[in-house]
Amino acid sequence: MSSAITDTFTADHHRCDQLLAAAERQLAAGDCPGTGEATAGLAGALEHHFTLEEETLFPELAQVFRVAENPIEVMVGEHAQMRALLADLHEAVAARDQAAALGTLETLHFLIQQHNYKEEGILYPMADGALPARGAAIATRLTED
Repeated sequence: MSSAITDTFTADHHRCDQLLAAAERQLAAGDCPGTGEATAGLAGALEHHFTLEEETLFPELAQVFRVAENPIEVMVGEHAQMRALLADLHEAVAARDQAAALGTLETLHFLIQQHNYKEEGILYPMADGALPARGAAIATRLTED
């Protein structure tokens, strides 16, 4: 069985984790311009990841494997929560409110870790099994942009 989806999307999770850690370091150092750049990079990377899942991976998986619809709905709901946290983070950084930004980053970090655990342990392997012919093409789209 191919593991293209699991491998590629998990690697992208790790890349996003590194961007989150960089934002945390910039914020802890009190580097406002650096924090703004780091959080913008994090938001862009997460949005790219979420969009590919929501517009390509999840619909294709749901089409061939109806059992996946409920877990997909949960993942999309968590994406919405993370997008709201990113908006809060942007506001806190723009206002130079370090305490609010740190609190938001901590909450985001916790949610991302729980979310990734579910995707990597359940949804991605399910997708690799259900989409053997499409997995590599979907995975390639994540790394193209």
